[in-house]
Amino acid sequence: MPELPEVETTRLGISPHLIGQSISEIIIRRYDLRWPITPTIPELTGETFTSIHRRSKYLILETSNGQALLIHLGMSGSLRIISPAEDWKKHDHFAISLSNGLQLRYHDPRRFGLILQIPVSEIETHKLLKKLGPEPLEETFTPLHLRTALQFKTIPIKTAIMDAKTVVGVGNIYASESLFRSRIHPSLPACKLTKPKAARLVAAIKEVLQESITQGGTTLRDFLNSNGEPGYFKQRLYVYDRKDQPCRICQTPISHLVMAQRSTYFCKTCQKP
Repeated sequence: MPELPEVETTRLGISPHLIGQSISEIIIRRYDLRWPITPTIPELTGETFTSIHRRSKYLILETSNGQALLIHLGMSGSLRIISPAEDWKKHDHFAISLSNGLQLRYHDPRRFGLILQIPVSEIETHKLLKKLGPEPLEETFTPLHLRTALQFKTIPIKTAIMDAKTVVGVGNIYASESLFRSRIHPSLPACKLTKPKAARLVAAIKEVLQESITQGGTTLRDFLNSNGEPGYFKQRLYVYDRKDQPCRICQTPISHLVMAQRSTYFCKTCQKP
């Protein structure tokens, strides 16, 4: 599923084409996503996009009348900038035509995404956003924050850093990769994270996410960026989806286990509890 780097890549791709442009038409072909598309969204026709930002894995498209579109790509969703004349694909469910002659089109085969209209004034208090932890690439995500958030948690560290209340956007791929780079075993009890390990882990999370954004995200199956192209960070993965392949550092076969119902990859030589 699209994770933080894929969503940030999408934001960077669509922003230059949307900001300052007015909405000439809104087309909804299917309303039945994970949450039904807000039926009043077509009333935004004529408004102008004023800003586009990301919170966790949500995109927030603000308009000139104080409203915003809250978009989540779900398991298989993508947004792309195209010509309105381009043929509709089977799973294209939503589109916004723009005053510059382009169109933003939403594609989602599994329909686990969402497109909601909310007032800008209610963004911080919306039930999907209000309990989220800090952004991993911002200064508020520090080793001290991480240790404080985890000091009473006995769950494995990998499970803990994937909890959006601890820090947002560290999905399964990036949790495995960050733990490898910080030389921490994924089963380490979260409350036993020492100061040195916390410092290494926070640095690794920031490094892995930023590298993935630079590479356009990680394409394992469905993700395409706003130009319809895959991300290339998969080529830089050290452990994820590399079971039994040699560790790129020590040549030990990469191990695999299931943790909290998620595939977990690690090197038993490089990563210690």
